Amino acid sequence: MAPKVLISDELSDAAVQIFRDRGIEVDFQPKLGKDKEKLAEIIGNYDGLAIRSATKVTAALLEKATNLKVVGRAGIGVDNVDKEAASKKGVIVMNTPFGNMITTAEHAIAMMFAVARQIPEASASTHAGKWEKSKFMGVELTAKTLGVIGAGNIGGIVCDRAKGLKMKVIAYDPFLSEEKAEKMGVDKVELEELLRRADFITLHVPLTDSTRNILSRENLAKTKPGVRIINCARGGLVDEEALADMLKSGHVAGAAFDVFSVEPAETNPLFNLPNVVCTPHLGASTSEAQENVALQVAEQMANYLLDGAVENALNMPSMTADEARVMGPWVKLAEYLGAFIGQMTDEPITAINVTYDGTASTMNLRALECAVIAGIMSRSNPDVNMVSAPVIAKERGIQLSTTTQDKSGVFDGYIKITVVTDKRERSIAGTCFSDGKPRFIQIKGINVDAEVGRHMLYTTNKDVPGIIGKLGTLLGNNKVNLANFTLGRAAAGGEAIAIAYLDEALDAKVVSELEATGLFQQVKPLEFNIA
Repeated sequence: MAPKVLISDELSDAAVQIFRDRGIEVDFQPKLGKDKEKLAEIIGNYDGLAIRSATKVTAALLEKATNLKVVGRAGIGVDNVDKEAASKKGVIVMNTPFGNMITTAEHAIAMMFAVARQIPEASASTHAGKWEKSKFMGVELTAKTLGVIGAGNIGGIVCDRAKGLKMKVIAYDPFLSEEKAEKMGVDKVELEELLRRADFITLHVPLTDSTRNILSRENLAKTKPGVRIINCARGGLVDEEALADMLKSGHVAGAAFDVFSVEPAETNPLFNLPNVVCTPHLGASTSEAQENVALQVAEQMANYLLDGAVENALNMPSMTADEARVMGPWVKLAEYLGAFIGQMTDEPITAINVTYDGTASTMNLRALECAVIAGIMSRSNPDVNMVSAPVIAKERGIQLSTTTQDKSGVFDGYIKITVVTDKRERSIAGTCFSDGKPRFIQIKGINVDAEVGRHMLYTTNKDVPGIIGKLGTLLGNNKVNLANFTLGRAAAGGEAIAIAYLDEALDAKVVSELEATGLFQQVKPLEFNIA
């Protein structure tokens, strides 16, 4: 059955058509996002939800979204989506961080020009019939020093445009390498130096605990007298009360703000101050940008719902369509390995250690880790998936560690999982053959070659003659058909294991009969989610 997507905010016709062209059933109701009750009534019918800023994806709405797999936000900001609640429900949250990069960067440059030449005030004065040439004395941008806080996607474009204006560009960004800074043609500096040197400061960082009030009262006091400050990134990066005071004192010569700590901004300390330019969060408001983000979110959601590709997700590792095709068998293997060890482990798990060997070590490890955790958690929570599982593991205090290594054995690559509890450690390894079928290749350090099936039986026993015959006879007498059967042992006379792939689920009566023989230390029926 074709996936169903609801579009509850305004999105372009071209974006709607993308869903239809990809074979996805789409319900376009652009006014629905403002009707919380109606949205809650019908959200359970959809696999995907495409939104802008009007729709609020709350925890309460997600409780009603019983089939929802992905929320796509056409734009960067996802303040209207409860990402934590979505993660717990296993819903991927995507945004479109690249569709409006140029538009936002251009707005920052425009705001810089506006505050440098007092254009809005001069325009208002002229419209009022005044002719106040001497009142609106501006400054040139040429040869001035621009301090860029955050030199990522948008900040990088601002740096490039500023260099074209013959400005000297310095950048503060903890994630900017010296090599990248040199390639960009900017000087990488610490924040203290940027504050001291910059004639103009523009911010291009997300709002996080580390960036909140990055231009605090204390840091604003360290700025160069006569500095002008531009914020087209996020409200809350600048102490607006402190900035207003410094504008009044003349220490700061001007400011241009597109974003505010509270939006919609009906009142603000910066309003009605001289040489302060304010716009109502217009950074992404161009026809080109709105079209770009709409098309991008439609493509991303379609790629996920149809091919399993994860792009620009905020609560899940990204995986391209090509990666999804190549990694598909390995992702399933990781899930099966986790499911095996999860079903075998009765006590609380304190740590999960994953080793990636050879081919597996070159893949998208974060995606594989999510699949491992999802498999392990599926025993206690059948509804868990690759999005929600890491959240649950973190809440339970489970420690995750990974190791990568070059090809170390006969297989081109493999994945090995070891779980740790207060009582024991338990491990299993697997690989994918050229036919794309996952295989278990080692259990408890014992080599095996077991194809994975929906219904399986795992047993352990002492390696003595007659036990396997007894197992086969008992299963046969109960009309249990074996699709595949694998044996392994640590050493002659030592511990031995058998793993059988069955045509049907094993009845509890058969398990009891096997246990009653006294020949097996462990008899464990296993179930796997085989697509």
